[in-house]
Amino acid sequence: MPAITADFAIDSASFSQFWKHCEQRVAALPPRLQRGPAELATAATIHREARDARERFLLQHVEKLYANLTAGFSRFLRVEDLVIAAAEAVPGLVPSQVQLAAEAERPLREKEGFEIDQGILVSRILAHPACGTHLCHAMLLPRPEAADAARRLAADEFVELGAVRVERRGRAAHLLVGNPRYLNAEDQGTIAAMETGVDVATLDADTDIAVFRGQPVQHARYAGRRILGSGINLTHLYRGSIPFIWYLQRELGFVHKFLRGVAAPESLPDDVSGVGIEKTWIAAVEGWAIGGHCQMLLTMDYVLAASDAFMTLPARKEGIIPGAANLRLPRFIGDRLARQLIQAERRLECDSTEGRLICDEIVSPSEMDAAIDRTVAMLTNAGSVGAFGNRRAFRVATEPLDLFRRYCAVYAREQAACHFSEALIRNLEQNWGAQSRKP
Repeated sequence: MPAITADFAIDSASFSQFWKHCEQRVAALPPRLQRGPAELATAATIHREARDARERFLLQHVEKLYANLTAGFSRFLRVEDLVIAAAEAVPGLVPSQVQLAAEAERPLREKEGFEIDQGILVSRILAHPACGTHLCHAMLLPRPEAADAARRLAADEFVELGAVRVERRGRAAHLLVGNPRYLNAEDQGTIAAMETGVDVATLDADTDIAVFRGQPVQHARYAGRRILGSGINLTHLYRGSIPFIWYLQRELGFVHKFLRGVAAPESLPDDVSGVGIEKTWIAAVEGWAIGGHCQMLLTMDYVLAASDAFMTLPARKEGIIPGAANLRLPRFIGDRLARQLIQAERRLECDSTEGRLICDEIVSPSEMDAAIDRTVAMLTNAGSVGAFGNRRAFRVATEPLDLFRRYCAVYAREQAACHFSEALIRNLEQNWGAQSRKP
């Protein structure tokens, strides 16, 4: 391993050469599933040494690296673009596009786990106050395709974005999520549409409030029934079609936008030195809110739930971290109950004493449409200025931007380890039967 210096250029060259040597040693081994015990131990040692070197390099040079990638903090890069730019700037620091393309073709159990290095990089960037804040700002900016989608909404009163539909209904913009074949689960095919939809609903100047709701599904057992969502698509996760960076795109992107709004380049939306553009959000829980969809409820201003709906965070059965639920859930239901949900598979009926700590109002399933209209009227009749002021006052007390940044620094590192762990693969096979499910 090279000695670290204070010179970014010298260290970039020497460490890149070291990482290239590590990659060559791993490439000389058989594919992951064909390795014997000694070869598995060798690969683990090589990866550990290479990652120790990445930690040392970033501890010394993360600010210089980030400044180089963003032209002195003058250019915003989304996290999925940032890791690609870093791979080109310092070869070996994170996987190249060639390595990522090869990994994308493999099921999870066959992957080498190169994307763990993306988690190390993003964790170090987020842990640095200036770099991490700038990255959070970048991820709160509207996606490029949001402008065209907003024009279509203005012209037609609705816009179809694939897995998401945004439509105006009176004073409300309705964000309707749909992945009907998979019970409205999240996957690689839904994430861009979801964030664009949040952007469009938030920025729409002709509505005062936003509603988050699931569309009817196609599954034979629940055909035609509205379901808020089933969390991450575990079959796609098992088959390797959900990359690690997906978690960070999601958490730093549309989930954070639910909570904090959409940013403008000239204003840091930290509620102290600047604010974003935001709306009050209402969620309608029908059927269930599992995993990631339960996490989203923790960013909402008002939660309506059908009397037969339930919520779960089945993180233990999956072996991953449930987004920012570990940060947000305890302030809703307390630390003990939060740990029971996340670590012990506890299910919450929406219409229960504990469920009502998250859900503001329980209604009959047949009355959800009327309840949404009534809630929209209630939350808009006093104007939006006070509503936004109260949102910001709650945020600065409970989840200031700096707290979110520091949480995500830990999340990036730990989720990377979880995503490529043997335990995750075993859990998906034992608890989900992922190996026998159709893609």
